[in-house]
Amino acid sequence: MAVTGVGNRIARRPVPAATTSCVRPLHHQRHVGESKLGSCSSRIRKQRGGCFPGPKAARGEAGADPEEVKRLSAENAELRARIKELEAFIEREEAFHVASAEAAVEQQLPGAVEVAAEPVDFDSIPLPTPSDEKPFWESIPVRTLSATSGSGGAPAKPDGFKLNVVHLTAEMAPLAKVGGLGDVVTGLARSCTARGHDIEIILPFYECIDEDLLEDFKFEFDFDCPKGCEWDGSFQVGSLKTQVFTATCEGIKMVLLRPDWGGDCNIFKGGRVYAGSYNETEAYLYFCRAGLEFLKVSGRQPDVIHLHEWQTSAAAMLYWEIYNKDGLHKPRVVLTIHNMDNTGECRAEEFMATGMSGDAFNTVEKALDERTIGHNPERLSLLKGGVVYSNAVTTVSPTYAVETSTGGGGWLSGTLAEYQQKYHGILNGIDDVMWDPSSDLYLPCAFSKDDLSGKYFLQRYLRSGLGLEDPASDNGSGNNRKPLVVCITRLVPQKGIHLIRHAIWQTVKQGGQFVLLGSGHADGDFRHLAENDFKDHDQVKLILGYSESLSHFLFAAADIVLVPSIFEPCGLTQMIGMRYGALPVVRRTGGLADTVEDEVTGFTFDGTDEGSLDVALNKAIDWHRTRASKWEEIAVSNMAADFGWSRSATMYLDLYRSL
Repeated sequence: MAVTGVGNRIARRPVPAATTSCVRPLHHQRHVGESKLGSCSSRIRKQRGGCFPGPKAARGEAGADPEEVKRLSAENAELRARIKELEAFIEREEAFHVASAEAAVEQQLPGAVEVAAEPVDFDSIPLPTPSDEKPFWESIPVRTLSATSGSGGAPAKPDGFKLNVVHLTAEMAPLAKVGGLGDVVTGLARSCTARGHDIEIILPFYECIDEDLLEDFKFEFDFDCPKGCEWDGSFQVGSLKTQVFTATCEGIKMVLLRPDWGGDCNIFKGGRVYAGSYNETEAYLYFCRAGLEFLKVSGRQPDVIHLHEWQTSAAAMLYWEIYNKDGLHKPRVVLTIHNMDNTGECRAEEFMATGMSGDAFNTVEKALDERTIGHNPERLSLLKGGVVYSNAVTTVSPTYAVETSTGGGGWLSGTLAEYQQKYHGILNGIDDVMWDPSSDLYLPCAFSKDDLSGKYFLQRYLRSGLGLEDPASDNGSGNNRKPLVVCITRLVPQKGIHLIRHAIWQTVKQGGQFVLLGSGHADGDFRHLAENDFKDHDQVKLILGYSESLSHFLFAAADIVLVPSIFEPCGLTQMIGMRYGALPVVRRTGGLADTVEDEVTGFTFDGTDEGSLDVALNKAIDWHRTRASKWEEIAVSNMAADFGWSRSATMYLDLYRSL
């Protein structure tokens, strides 16, 4: 069969027998070619001279190890079973659209594809219900895009120069993702890689990392990483054996560092990132030293070492105090502050985990936290040390850069103002390959700015699956318009939880529907509301937790995306919402102020009180109800806006070159 299609759905028609077996949508080939099946069969081929064991070996030919033959036979049986599973998976996927199907198949079989306009029969897609055996967002196969471009899948043109950049980070999506940090690191690295630059990410090898997400995964070597400790009242420097693994993930080169867990070391062990039983300050101080030591022992001389957040800030301090004088002479250092909530408080003796005493940094000019002067003990701020020692410092939006250097950065504002000449605000991008309504692999149908019928169907689909009332709005064009307000957030004070709580009641009062997807340590009130006031409610659904697949459904169905943050360095939610045809209601701060214009792309408010929120939210709900054509005009315009990484990556590359 060959693929014919129209963006929303894929139809199929017969093709010559000689080509039939070759046609596979791109993500089918990825699952087969890059699953454990592929790596396992490759391993067997290597063991048997490049091919699977033949009939003679299977019968126990002279020289063949019977145990090895038995093991290989069992492994082959496992592979056959896996092949059947994959074939069944492919058949199930026939019901869903394929991202960039036309381009993918043309790449495999030039000239073998004929695109035919074909309307989508939404009635053929069954609607889910809350009583289904499992939630609808878990019923669709989760597929991963291996993109090489941040421009909606279009190949990026190589730059006329080539830089070698190494990112040292605690997070990288999808391997180790907790918040937006992981998405940003992946988006920036992938965009620069697509433009021909040599990009590597050095990441802790957390015990919780899913190795199935790693391609070309292999162990490289061990090295001894200097590590200090206090022993019998004195500071002593020893070493911790560190294992180096390399891989690729999402098309990006990876280096994963893991301490030897053979002894009593438990660094990076645990079921979640940041949720292990180890001391995080000690762990990331060790990781900073290990990352630099790896660069030294491997002979690498990158142009730039790009650090992220307090977790890797100490690497800037160690680089200029130790490594720049010890052979690692070429790199310049960039530090990106994603969120100033945590400045990496650290006692001088704790800094010994790097193998270097913290006393060298215990001055106001370097890394001393001024708030602790006169305390016993005084403390360092790793983030401050990173700011002082880095060649350039960035944060994730222009407005947040201004806010944090003029008082909004708390006690660190003075340091940021002092180093204002090297402090830059560069707006984050979003992964516009993963977040693309025209090719979203989580959704049963797609839509675009040229045809919103898929979005209107997905609103019916979501309402049905969550048990919300269907307003029967005649595909969004009737008079009975009931806006769907969506809030996808961490439930922590920064995100304006008192405003989110109020918005639930206010939305219902104004005749709208509200869906919350969120988790965090401040979820108590929302849990109470979910189990009492809004249990089995037909206008409100509060889902406490996080689901990547459900978030795609919510963005696709949303009319309004609510982001009432007290402060927001950048924010990705509002940009993703706009890409999916929603209008955001946001508090005008940080990156929200840089991306949302009142009554042009969404609705904004300035205060932190409920009355200020009401003005913007009520206006949004009223516009949705009374200005249908204007609403759709803004939604379409939002979808056409460029929120990808291309422009932001250019700014980072220009900054790298300037150093």
